[in-house]
Amino acid sequence: MKKKELFRRYLVFILGLFFAGIGVAFTKHSNLGVSPISSVANIMSLKYSVMSLGNWLIIWNCVMILGQIVILRKDFKMYQLLQIPLSFLFGWFTDFGMKCISFIQLNNYSAKILILFIGIIILAFGISLSVIADVIMNSGEALVKAISEKSHLEFGYVKVGFDVICVISAIVLSMIFFNGKIIGTREGTIISALCTGIVIKFITKCIRKNVDKIIKYNL
Repeated sequence: MKKKELFRRYLVFILGLFFAGIGVAFTKHSNLGVSPISSVANIMSLKYSVMSLGNWLIIWNCVMILGQIVILRKDFKMYQLLQIPLSFLFGWFTDFGMKCISFIQLNNYSAKILILFIGIIILAFGISLSVIADVIMNSGEALVKAISEKSHLEFGYVKVGFDVICVISAIVLSMIFFNGKIIGTREGTIISALCTGIVIKFITKCIRKNVDKIIKYNL
């Protein structure tokens, strides 16, 4: 692969991280729950608000990178450590998005649902760009892939199981931190789990050809 093409692929990946971070910010602002993989970080940000959601996402992503290292051991490729600075970017993009939309007032449930779905679409667009870039996986997907490879289970089944564990963990933490109350994990988390994958497939199909042209374009 030529250096220019590789450079453009990473640019597209980082652009994907930017939109993914903005998408998470929208779902967070809806106050109906974030995506399953972000739900643990969301609970931690609610309990320990001295640190932003973005900062907790950085920590959570680093935990998942550590999980990959423990699971894969000698099979862990050094280039995968690029996930660390990319996790920082994702966290910063999320906080930036939250600041940008903090002025939006959600006075009724319909407005919250609208913001949630806008967030899901933006998040899916960002993930689609990252998939098309095809340079490195985000830490969550990479951890699922590592578990799948070592357990010899199908990736899709492991992904569903991992999402369920994330949601259950968030609920348990919420009940521990907030006197038995379930906070931060609501219907929006379920809607996100059900819809995001479908939207990713649709968007990827629509934009892959044009994005590939940009990536592989030669002057």
